[in-house]
Amino acid sequence: MKRFLAAILSCLLPVVLAAKEPLVVEVVTVREASLTYDTTLAGSVEAQNSVDLGFRQGGRIAQVLVNEGDRVTRGQALARTDPTQQEQALRVAQAALDSAMASYRQVSLAHERAQAMLQHGVGTRAALDNAAQALSSAEGALTRARTAQSQAQRALDDTVIRAPLDALVTARTAEPGQIVVAAQPVISLAATDALEAVFETPDMPLLDNAIGVPVSITGMDATVPDMLAIIDEVSPLVDPQTGAVTVRAHIEDAPQDVALLGAAIRATIHFPAGIGIEVPRNALTAAGDGPAVWVVGPDMTVSLTPVVIERFTTESVVLAEGVGAGDRVVAAGSQLLYPGRLIAEAGPE
Repeated sequence: MKRFLAAILSCLLPVVLAAKEPLVVEVVTVREASLTYDTTLAGSVEAQNSVDLGFRQGGRIAQVLVNEGDRVTRGQALARTDPTQQEQALRVAQAALDSAMASYRQVSLAHERAQAMLQHGVGTRAALDNAAQALSSAEGALTRARTAQSQAQRALDDTVIRAPLDALVTARTAEPGQIVVAAQPVISLAATDALEAVFETPDMPLLDNAIGVPVSITGMDATVPDMLAIIDEVSPLVDPQTGAVTVRAHIEDAPQDVALLGAAIRATIHFPAGIGIEVPRNALTAAGDGPAVWVVGPDMTVSLTPVVIERFTTESVVLAEGVGAGDRVVAAGSQLLYPGRLIAEAGPE
């Protein structure tokens, strides 16, 4: 019997001695974290700024120079109407302006001569008054001729639709040979420098304070990169047919080298949900039928503390009760722990 007990003691002695040695584990400090309530919706990418362009004056379309999907630059010609009448009107106005300028020069010289003759005593005041009246009339005629020429030039310029900004052509609603009236839409443009995610969500109380809430965007097409947006508009009305509310979020730093306009996306809204206690996932263990964590005491021994889980995130666990900010808990290496076990904190790798 003594030999048997001696054999058992000889086997247990290394274990007991090892238990007295600190177990090296990873220790983390519990911290507070901002909680979010995430909801994912389907939507699309749209332009924040779009415009329908038409001719200022009606006429027959001579050319449409762009197609849907084309990128255009500021000032680029997009479409033209037949300019024959406007060109003729401009030639007539230019000729009238040239004639008015020639008449003005002649009358101006005559006025100068009348002034000089009066100063030298060989002219009369009546002659100078007549010359001044003629000069005033010539000035008025010249002003009217310049106005008419400017109007004729604008009318000619208005036979061409030009892009007001760098944009993408989203619609072409007229073809060459078609007669259009003033302001009838011919080309639709969407600015590509300011994009937004547009999606619909059921009406919920969280939308009352949704302005400024971040949105994570994932493209349903592999060519669409992950992006971040900020909600800047929530429709005040619920669509009576769908029962949904339209939400718009400005996309920050949208890449210009990717065709994003019209792309289908998944938008995850991160509604703020207060503050919670966050610990790594590997800190979680079990105590009986519930979750627990190993809390490190001042003497570097551990105790098993039950906790209440609020929710799981991708990399951590948010706790509602059990530990507080500033507590130290064991993360990696908790498999060999027991209450009162002495530990040592692992240093940085």
